[in-house]
Parts: sequence; structure tokens; C-alpha cells
Amino acid sequence: MPPHVLIVEDDAHIRDLIVLHLGLEGLQSTAVGDGRDALDRVSTTPYDLVVLDLMLPGVDGISICRALRRSGPNQDVPVLMLTARREESDKVLGLESGADDYLAKPFGVRELVARVRALLRRPRVSQILAAAGENGGLSERPVSIHGIEIDPARRRVRVRGQEVELTAQEFRLLHLLASHPGIVFSREALLSRVWSDQTFVTPRSVDTLVKRLRRRVEATPAEPKLVLTIWGSGYKFADV
Repeated sequence: MPPHVLIVEDDAHIRDLIVLHLGLEGLQSTAVGDGRDALDRVSTTPYDLVVLDLMLPGVDGISICRALRRSGPNQDVPVLMLTARREESDKVLGLESGADDYLAKPFGVRELVARVRALLRRPRVSQILAAAGENGGLSERPVSIHGIEIDPARRRVRVRGQEVELTAQEFRLLHLLASHPGIVFSREALLSRVWSDQTFVTPRSVDTLVKRLRRRVEATPAEPKLVLTIWGSGYKFADV
């Protein structure tokens, strides 16, 4: 089956243009022009990509993006956000709400298609964990990477030969990231795995935990080389 793209755009001309060119690329598209309709769809139907306008009638794109990142079948779906507003603050708001990429109007069709293709090539967290047989949890296999040795069976971590004490959450975060070097995890994905049994946490809880973890494992926490921030997306462990 071809990848299924949800296009959420209230301008009929732009909506039809996107449907046409994604169809020429062999992609299946569903297009809607209302935010409430889009919110209903992302809550029930899984998609391979969402192209999401920022300004929509009914429910705006920021609210839709935040809602799908919280729960449902599209929690880790790639989101390409569109907007006619070019201010940096709007771009930051869109990315911090959970969007993976950002395209300002007017845009070229070739650039749109290139960005869509790039997002579709990016592995999704759920696919990575399923392929590893982890089902959202952590495996028991030891990890050794960039001077860090993690032994999950003994709950032991050694950094550059020295044993380091970590809290349970710090350990889970480090093990998850280090087990998948180079893979970007959104804050929402980390929340669902590191805090799987807790309710009163927010994406900012991830930022706080990352700062604590860096103080334990980084040679220079202010200039991290291992646990890296990917602006607008989340965090990853340094590539092998």
C-alpha cells in the first residue's frame, strides 16, 4: 500500500494542488479543510504523514498537533506544518507543538514534495521499537557506546570507566536513547516510555530529566556530545 497522507488545509486551491502532486508521486491522500474534521480523523485513523496548516477554522493546527502527540494512532506520525506567517515565533511555536518540519507559504511544489519524501523516509519510533521486539519497553541487552557501558540486568552504568549512580528515570532515558543512536525521539515519545505509569508530567519534564542526565554522563554538560538536542524535534543519542 502506498503511504497515506492526511492533508489539512482550508484553502481549496492549495489543498487540491497538494493532493495532485502527492498523487503524482504515488502517495495516497485524504484532504480536509476544517480543524474539527482533522482532529476526529487523527484520533481514529493512522496515517503515514500529516500536512497541517497552522491557521484553520474550527480548531487550529497547533491544537491538532498537540492533541495527536498526546495519544492515539498518530502519536509519532511525521507532521509537516504549513503557514502563511513567517515570523520566527510562529515557526518556534509550530515546532515546539510537535511538528517535524515547517514550510512557509507561498512554497514551491518541488520543495513540498522533497520535504514530504524526507519525512516519510525517517524511521518512526514505534517502528524501531517494534522491529527490536521491545513493544515500547526496554530490552535487557547490554549497551556499550561512546565510552558508556550500560548493564540493564544489574542496573549498572559506567562512564569512561567510572561507575555512575542514576535514578530509575535517568537510567531508562539513557538506556532508551543509547540503544538507538542517531534516532530522534520526540518529548512525547520519551514521556510515554520513561514515565509510562505516571500521569502528572509534561513535555518539559523531559527537558529537566535530560539536564540531570547530562550532569551524570557528559564531560561538559553545557556542551553535550552524547545526549543531543534536536531543535524542534526532541533528543537523540550521538550517532555511532
